[in-house]
Order: sequence, then structure tokens, then C-alpha cells
Amino acid sequence: MVLPDASGDVLSEMDVDAFRRLFPLRFFETHLVKSTRPDGRSLAEARETSSALGAVASADGSALVKIGSTRMLAAIKMEVMTPSKESPDEGCIAIDFHMPPICSPTVRPGRPAEAAPVVSKQLSDTISSCGMINLKELSLISRKAAWMAYLDIYCLDADGALFDAALLSAVAAFSHLQIPVVSMNDDGKVVVLSGDHGGKEPVNKGKRKLTLSSIPFSLTCLLHKNYILADPTAEEESVMETLVTVVLDSSGQLVSLYKPGGPVLAYTSAIQDCVALTRQRARELQTILDEVTSSMEVD
Repeated sequence: MVLPDASGDVLSEMDVDAFRRLFPLRFFETHLVKSTRPDGRSLAEARETSSALGAVASADGSALVKIGSTRMLAAIKMEVMTPSKESPDEGCIAIDFHMPPICSPTVRPGRPAEAAPVVSKQLSDTISSCGMINLKELSLISRKAAWMAYLDIYCLDADGALFDAALLSAVAAFSHLQIPVVSMNDDGKVVVLSGDHGGKEPVNKGKRKLTLSSIPFSLTCLLHKNYILADPTAEEESVMETLVTVVLDSSGQLVSLYKPGGPVLAYTSAIQDCVALTRQRARELQTILDEVTSSMEVD
């Protein structure tokens, strides 16, 4: 699309920040016609991404993930539970996504953020459906004891693509997870042992790490007219409202595709382009994850 010449005249005469606030859509479209974005990225380029493991010392597994200005802190606590009768040899995973008021001006104190339960549900569905974690590995003693993994993800800065950052932080936290050592006490109950083990034989001495398979990676894309923008910022999401999130596993298989409405129709060609961008992004994220986990040591 070619913008009227008048827009260029307005932009030259008006302060850029004022033009951005008063005419946000026209401001972005002046960049889109040049296949670029206000932050200097190309349309298909994701923001700089980093991950750090062990961000929470009191957790059994944790990670801090940054995608541009979006930041997520994920922490896992393990507790011993009695497995259900329906799944006597399996543990459980409970996922909660939190958006405190510090993460965004749109989140008000005393009011839960509308996006929080949506992202929580997406995370739970994705992690359970992709088969990343075999719940049988969370079993300690059949019918008697298993692990309940509580995963809490806190959004520290919400600058777009929240699900992508939350999912990456969840995967990184599970990669960092070190399962506590447990044993049977004199009453026949499974208890967590201290560092010296107290002379008791651990029940799970050889089961301190989970085997992660079919790791999911996601990319959120923004559709606007004939343009596809990868990894949008919060400002871009607010101006151009049609989002598509694609999740692929580490083998490149489609796990899920999520499009929460929006004015732009997602044609087959656009979806195919989004999947192709996600496949490229998944390779980048896998490399980042491999780098941060390669130096990790397990006691």
C-alpha cells in the first residue's frame, strides 16, 4: 500500500513523537511500506533474546527470559503428593501465569489482568499436548507418592509476545529443574532429605532430572493487510490487532495454532508464512537453550 503524499508532509512538519501518538497506525504504515519497523527491525526479525538459569535460589528450578523488553521469571517448586487413583504412577504439573501491576501501565492494582488466565491456559495446553514431560517420571512410589510440580511465571515487563516469552521461560525452568532427594521415614511417609541425607537411603537417587522431549517453541506474528510482523511489541499489538501464535516442537511438528480474533483474515498463505517464520525462530531458541544448559551441572 502506498500512503498519500500528505502523510509525508505531515510527518516532516510535525514532531515525530507527536505524530506517533496522534496517528499511530499511519506512523507504523510509513515504516511498513519500507519493510522496516520503528525499532529498526525487519518485518520477519525477532527481538534480541536471552535466558539465564537459576534466577531464584529458593526454587527447585528457575529461569529469567528476556525477549526485547518483555521479561519473564519462571520458578518451579516440587512437593510430594499422593497420586490419583486414575493415574497411580504419574505426577502432576500446575501452571500459573501472573501479571502484577509493575509489568504494564494497563494492569491496575486490585484487578487481575485479562491476559493472565488466557496465557495460563495456553501454557497448560501446550505443555501437556506436546509431550515435553513424561508424567510417569514424576512418580516416586506407585500409588503412594509422586511429585507435584508447581510452575509460577511472573511477567516483569509486558512489552508484547507474552506467550512466547512465558513458554520459553517455562522450558528453561524445567531444563534447570533439580528434583529434591527424598526417602521413607519411620512412619512410611516420603519426606524431602536435607543436604547430608541424615544417613537415610534416598528413594530417587538416580532420578534428579527430567527427560525433556518434543520441546515446544512459539512465535507470535502480527497480521496487518498484506504484512506479517514477527515478535510484535506491545505498541504494535495495540495498533494492529490481529495476532497469530504458532507452536512447533523441536522436531518441527505443529503443536498448536492460536488466533484470538482480529479484523484480518488468516489466509492459508499467511499461515504458511507464519509457520515458516516459527520454524526459523525455533532453531534460534533451541540454540539459546542449548547454550544456557550446556554448562549446567547437577549434583
